[in-house]
Amino acid sequence: MSKEAVVDIDGKHLKLSNLDKVLYPAAGFTKGQVIDYYVRVAPVLIPHIAGHPLTLKRYPEGVDRPFFFEKNAPKHRPDWVKTAPIWSEGNNRYVNYILPNDLPTLVWVANLASIELHPSLSLAKDIDCPTMMVFDLDPGPPANVVQCSQVAIWLRTIFDHFGLQSFPKTSGSKGLQIYVPLHTPTSYDVTKPFAHAIARLLEDEHRDLVVSDMKKTLRVGKVLVDWSQNDEHKTTVSVYSLRARERPTVSTPVAWEEVELALKKEDASLLVFEAKQVLDRVDKMGDLFEPVRKLKQKLPKLAGIEEGKPEPIKVGLELAAQAAPARKVTRPRAKTVRPLTTAKKKRRKV
Repeated sequence: MSKEAVVDIDGKHLKLSNLDKVLYPAAGFTKGQVIDYYVRVAPVLIPHIAGHPLTLKRYPEGVDRPFFFEKNAPKHRPDWVKTAPIWSEGNNRYVNYILPNDLPTLVWVANLASIELHPSLSLAKDIDCPTMMVFDLDPGPPANVVQCSQVAIWLRTIFDHFGLQSFPKTSGSKGLQIYVPLHTPTSYDVTKPFAHAIARLLEDEHRDLVVSDMKKTLRVGKVLVDWSQNDEHKTTVSVYSLRARERPTVSTPVAWEEVELALKKEDASLLVFEAKQVLDRVDKMGDLFEPVRKLKQKLPKLAGIEEGKPEPIKVGLELAAQAAPARKVTRPRAKTVRPLTTAKKKRRKV
């Protein structure tokens, strides 16, 4: 692979640089391969992140070297890269976030060595309204993704009770992440305390394995149910995003049956996927996460949500759980996806 190339993508010209630079030394995975992965996974990735303010996590010298987050769109960006000004209370100014709406923008972002993509849970056009609720299950050694699988299944049981569908994906790092799509009017003042209450409820019921407090000293051998991601100031790694690990692992959507199998076999390797494996999975299974960007659901109305405090909501959850049987949830099947227009090389520079 040459060091540089000029490509034409949907009528947009991009100069790609340092394509032979190794960004994953242990795997020999280059910047060119990072870009190629994002081009090939774009048909399922872009629909999930389009319209969402994007934070870049850039590794210009590789995953084993210093990185930095970039929220404000670089000034040298092409004029066709869409952005959205979002007010930042911490910085007391507007931050111009990138909107990853199309393939040229995604390739341009990848060329910045933004290995990881971290979108907001909200659309830029309605920044105060989260489109989903998220739980990040983070294991404290010696716990691993197997223990996360057990906690994920407990979470699913709670959501099933309220007739809410939930969808798992690997973090691409150590744990799992569970998404509850909403796409109905709500706010972080509702979703964050609700998520906190769920985490507290799980902790009370399974103190030997679950913790909801962020202190790392409490996580040893347990799984943190991180509810704090449900915040307008935070982002969560995107589905299909590469992760900056030793090897090019990906935050991968999985079927609940795969989570159950990993737990049954106590085999963490069943929930680890690298870039090529993910592309093969998409070819065979389609986008397992498609419902997350479409499904409309409402959180149950429980006492305490208006006050935004987890304790009253937790009590409401407990009372509701005692009052009614679980609702049956129909789990959708993934659909086959069609590829987007791929990048065509216009000319090369060696």
